[in-house]
Amino acid sequence: MENTLALMRDAALAERIPDAAVRRRRLDALRNMVKKNRAEIARAIDTDFGGRPAHETEILEIVPLLGAIRHARSHVARWMRDERRPPSLAFRGGRAWVRHEPLGVVGIVSPWNFPLYLCLGPLVDALAAGNRAMIKPSELTPRFSELLEELVRKTFESDEVAVIMGDVDVARAFTALPFDHLVFTGSTTVGRHVMRAAAENLTPVTLELGGKSPAIVTEGYSLHAAAQAIAQGKFLNAGQICIAPDYALVPAGQEEALARAVLAAAEGSYPAASAARDYASIITERHRSRLEDAVAEAEKAGARVLSAQGNWGGRMPPTVVIGAPEQGVLMTEEIFGPVLPIVPYRNLEDALTIVNRRDRPLALYAFAKDRKTQRRILDRVISGGVTLNGTIAHIAQENLPFGGVGASGMGAYHGRDGFRRLSHARSVFRPGPVDAFALLRPPFGRFAEFAIRTFGR
Repeated sequence: MENTLALMRDAALAERIPDAAVRRRRLDALRNMVKKNRAEIARAIDTDFGGRPAHETEILEIVPLLGAIRHARSHVARWMRDERRPPSLAFRGGRAWVRHEPLGVVGIVSPWNFPLYLCLGPLVDALAAGNRAMIKPSELTPRFSELLEELVRKTFESDEVAVIMGDVDVARAFTALPFDHLVFTGSTTVGRHVMRAAAENLTPVTLELGGKSPAIVTEGYSLHAAAQAIAQGKFLNAGQICIAPDYALVPAGQEEALARAVLAAAEGSYPAASAARDYASIITERHRSRLEDAVAEAEKAGARVLSAQGNWGGRMPPTVVIGAPEQGVLMTEEIFGPVLPIVPYRNLEDALTIVNRRDRPLALYAFAKDRKTQRRILDRVISGGVTLNGTIAHIAQENLPFGGVGASGMGAYHGRDGFRRLSHARSVFRPGPVDAFALLRPPFGRFAEFAIRTFGR
């Protein structure tokens, strides 16, 4: 790893600032790599999951990735342009501008739940910004990781992009390397360790973590419409999505109705004839056991547990829990699976209090008919991103940043925001015909006194 980083750093210093044509060429190479191997990519992910529909991999990973590449390729020349800034009053006549320059070598650590997109999405931003990149995919997706390493090795020069294989110890050593920036996607707990390791090298980090993203259904909003959207966001990839609705809040007395509507939506999306084909597996038996234990804990404490009917092919079915204990696993930890606790609230203020006594979530979903209520929720709840009257759609917007806040992460990527995150904004000033700064050199005299009176007000 150290040798690869040194090789890339030397190449980055030699190239310094690649022009738009070079960046487009690298983005084109990435696009062609994915397009030519999309079926093999889907098969590898299906193998790693023990069952993950090819259509889900296309819709949730391949199509968004190709869109991100297309967007960056179309805009990179404009993003690279020097940004003119007006000089300060005393320096009128001069010129001030910002150059967005490559950082050098970017490290990318990806989780297992979206192995393609979360490896290569940050790579799109890194390449658009003119950087080199080293990628550490998850050890929990070995078939995909092996395929990615092979494809990248055939597509890019060894000093452009490289994939580093290995277990948790390799990942730990990877995050301790002196990158120019480190992008990590994963749990908040691991994110803390990553940040500590990066701090030893003063490596700046972008952390996309997670948390308990709430879905607030307000009084008067259609339970049917809310349930359809919540079910879609919760049960895609069997709930193994960092921005999936983690729990739903509904006016007291409507818990049962929302639960039934969510399960009906799930059964409609995955009818008996196709559930085993179109519904994803939990990544490992250990992850599934954790989910089942959390549900059993809630049920033992008196919660009602309802599961979708149908043939799920041995996979964990969509499940809702009414009355999950406040201090139980389901209400204190990110669930990361197809289990949805439903929480009643007395009034909107009560709902906001329930949300705000937890860490700041990666996503917020608010279902409200009127703009005033939407605004009130936006003003009162801090989150990484928001979709109003829907779920997870904000991540698909190429012109919006994606990232967390507080315990759900820091920094953001996607599109222009990702380009800027992985660039150095370098300030440049060139004096005009009259150099005001030169007039302030010692020995101080009348002009210095004039400047103090004029600009020191």
